[in-house]
Amino acid sequence: MIKAKKFSIEDSNIANLGTELEKNVKHAAAEKENAWKQAGLQVGIEIWRIEKFHVVPWPKEQYGKFYSGDCYIVLRTYKKTPDAEKFSYDVHFWIGLNSTQDEYGTAAYKTVELDDHLHSAAVQHREIQGSETELFLTYFPKIQFLEGGIGSGFHHVEVKDYNPRLLQLKGKKSIVIREVPLQHESLNSSDVFVLDHGLQLYQMHGKDSNHIERAKAAEFAAHIQNERPGAEVKIFDETDNDENSAKFWEYLGGKKAISANAAAQSAPQVAPKKLLKLTEKGTDIKAVELDLVSQDQLESKDVFILDNGSHIFIWVGKDASKEEKSRALGFATDYLVKYNRPKNLPISRIVEGHENDAFLQSFDK
Repeated sequence: MIKAKKFSIEDSNIANLGTELEKNVKHAAAEKENAWKQAGLQVGIEIWRIEKFHVVPWPKEQYGKFYSGDCYIVLRTYKKTPDAEKFSYDVHFWIGLNSTQDEYGTAAYKTVELDDHLHSAAVQHREIQGSETELFLTYFPKIQFLEGGIGSGFHHVEVKDYNPRLLQLKGKKSIVIREVPLQHESLNSSDVFVLDHGLQLYQMHGKDSNHIERAKAAEFAAHIQNERPGAEVKIFDETDNDENSAKFWEYLGGKKAISANAAAQSAPQVAPKKLLKLTEKGTDIKAVELDLVSQDQLESKDVFILDNGSHIFIWVGKDASKEEKSRALGFATDYLVKYNRPKNLPISRIVEGHENDAFLQSFDK
C-alpha cells in the first residue's frame, strides 16, 4: 500500500492537488452528504473530522481538542443581531501539520460542499495548526492541539505505557494548550507548562505568567486527574528549587535559564496592506494590484484579494464568473507564493453580502 502524502503548506493550493484526489473526493460525495442534513439549523458550534474521504461527526465531549494528524471542519452558526431572521455562518477547515494531503484536500472540498448546502451564505476559513485565527480560538474556552490522529497512524495509549509530553498553556480570554517538543528550548518565562507523564503531572509557572493562565492550568490538571484515578499533580514556580520541580527539570536535561518570551521573539512582522483585483483574459486570470485599499474599489462582477498584513481575504462579487468563484481559494494560495508571503497565513473566502467585521475593518479609512 502506498502511504498517503503528508500535508505540506508549500503544496496547499487545492487547485493543484491533482485529478486523482478530486476523483476520490467526488466519489465519496456521490451520494448526498449525510453529515450536512442537520448542519446549521441552530446557533452553536458543530465539528466533523475527515476520515478516509468521509465526514464524521466529532464527539461533543471532544470539542476544543484537535490532533495534528487530522483535519477537521468547524461550523459556527450565529445571528448578527438578536432579532435577525436569518442565520449567519463561519465554516473553518483546520489542517493538522501531520495530516495527509488527501485529508486536507477532502476538508477543503467538503467545506465548499457545506457552504453550498448553506446557500453560499458562509464565510470560509482555512486554518493551519499553529496559525489559527483569533475568531477560531474564541469558539472554545479551552483549546488543545495535541499529537496523534487517525490519518497519521497514532492510537490511544494506556496510562501505564504513557510517553511524557510537554504542554504549553497561554492566553487570557481563551486558553490555548499546545503540545510542544519535550526539550528545554520549548520553555519560556511568560507561560505555564505542564509535563504530563500519565499518573505524574508537573505544572511549572513561568515567573511572568499571568494568574489566569495559572488558574486554567490548575483546572486542566484537575480534569486530567478526574480522567485518571491515582494521578498526582506537582505545582511549582520557575524559580523554585524543591523536590516538586526536580523531576520536571530531569526530563528536560537539567535546570537552565529559559527565554523571557519565545513566542514574542518569533512573531511574524505585519506586511503593508494590498488590494488586488482578479481579471479574466480569455482562459487566463490575472491579479492586478490596486492603488487604494478602499472598500469603494470592490465591484460585484469581480473577485478581489485583500491582504491586511496578517490575514488574506478573498471577496467574491455576486456577479463574478463561475470560473472566478470556483478558483477563489486557489488564487489566494497562488498570491502567497507570488508575493513571498508566509504560507501559513489565515485565508478567508467571503461572498458579497456576507461580509464580517474582520474583513470590513481591514480597509483603510
